[in-house]
Amino acid sequence: MDARHARTVAELGTGTGVSGIHLLHGMRPDGVLTTVDTEPERQQFAREAFRAAGFAGNRARFIPGRALDVLPRLADGGYDLVFCDGDRLECLDYLGESLRLLRPGGIVVFEGVFADGRTVDSAAQPAEVQRLRELLRTVRESTALLPSLLPVGDGLLCAVKR
Repeated sequence: MDARHARTVAELGTGTGVSGIHLLHGMRPDGVLTTVDTEPERQQFAREAFRAAGFAGNRARFIPGRALDVLPRLADGGYDLVFCDGDRLECLDYLGESLRLLRPGGIVVFEGVFADGRTVDSAAQPAEVQRLRELLRTVRESTALLPSLLPVGDGLLCAVKR
């Protein structure tokens, strides 16, 4: 699968729509972004941002709710890419759901895995940083994934499902 031609993408954490716009730009013209967020107001803002960026309304599907409540309802093997920018404490659960959602050759991406440099800092860290460390270790040791850690922004962990 070539990520530039993704047909189906799931985004965990709609936010204001910035990442969604970038994801939509990288997808096929007939691709659909499924974006999940706990805040319907953010999704409305993102919907308007997508429209202002020139995307038709049928290019994005907005699902309000907690990612871990919504993800089990999405189709097994139905996604080319899963972009995770949600609750860092749930990142390992997102990984498990992503493996189920992705077709072979699909890509899971986690944003912010450097946690402002705290994932490599030997000092005591909060639970979210410890969870990110577990995520990095789990992905690195997985035989189901081919990982890559990119020093972009606050760190992107990308892994291709074998």
